[in-house]
Amino acid sequence: MLLKKKIPMKYVLGKIKVELVLVLLYTIGFELVHHYYHALSIDIPIAVPTIIGTIISLLLAFKSNQAYDRWWEARIVWGAIVNDSRTLIRQVIGFYKDPDFSVEASDFKERFAKRQAAWCYSLGMSLRGKDPLRPIKSLLTEEEYNFVKKHKHVPNALLLLHAKELKKGNNQDRINVYQQVEIDNTLSRLCDSMGKCERIKNTVFPTTYSMYIRFTLLLFLTLLPFGLTDFLGWLQIPLVTTIGAAFFLIEKMAIHLQDPFENRATDTPMISISNNIEKNLLQMVHEYRDEYNAEDDMFESPKLNHMQPEKNAYFVL
Repeated sequence: MLLKKKIPMKYVLGKIKVELVLVLLYTIGFELVHHYYHALSIDIPIAVPTIIGTIISLLLAFKSNQAYDRWWEARIVWGAIVNDSRTLIRQVIGFYKDPDFSVEASDFKERFAKRQAAWCYSLGMSLRGKDPLRPIKSLLTEEEYNFVKKHKHVPNALLLLHAKELKKGNNQDRINVYQQVEIDNTLSRLCDSMGKCERIKNTVFPTTYSMYIRFTLLLFLTLLPFGLTDFLGWLQIPLVTTIGAAFFLIEKMAIHLQDPFENRATDTPMISISNNIEKNLLQMVHEYRDEYNAEDDMFESPKLNHMQPEKNAYFVL
């Protein structure tokens, strides 16, 4: 998903609006009772909520680091997908024997490039729980599309089609055994990257850890007005609300980062990355073909980036 460079404050505060309203109502109610019913007032040393706040800070820092590590790992995996996708097409272009630069060879390489772009799109959509077939129909032949739609795991089916094409090229003596092994190693790395993404997606961050942090945070905000009311009076209402907003925002940030494939604004920008991969791969194939078919007036470049991200959106699929 793609975020704007300037995120509206309305969008940020909207993530914690329920928590902010509850904290604000609690502090207002507390100050009203403390101000008009002095007999019910209870003073707690400010050191008590301070100690709890310190503990919460350490817990949130640890959780934020762990969440960012998961998000960064997801981005590293997709960086590897970019590199391996380019390597795959470079190997197909370089290894495929085509002394006459035939149309058949050009179609083979173009199909391979489009299929690899389709793999990237389908992987990103499946990780987000969306229909993996929706963005790839225009990139596949009718036969390929009918093959993959029968499979529950569409990206895996596309890798299988890659393998079938390699075997076909080997049987036609267009690719020798050693070259087939090299390309297959690249496919194995792509499969490993797919497995890493699925591991991140399916590994749930410990629920009890988040629950304990939320409980401690609520305890801190409950005790904080008792330690501030004698010093600040009514001013403790905006102060406690602001402190609560800071803690809740950090907690919410960690929750969003810990799941980088959940179709949120903080997700790994998989569709944008897939757009760039599609553009790069088709450009590699067509530049190679243009080099030897400069006089062919019938050549038309296909439309790239068929899933061009929408500008000025907070996030797009």
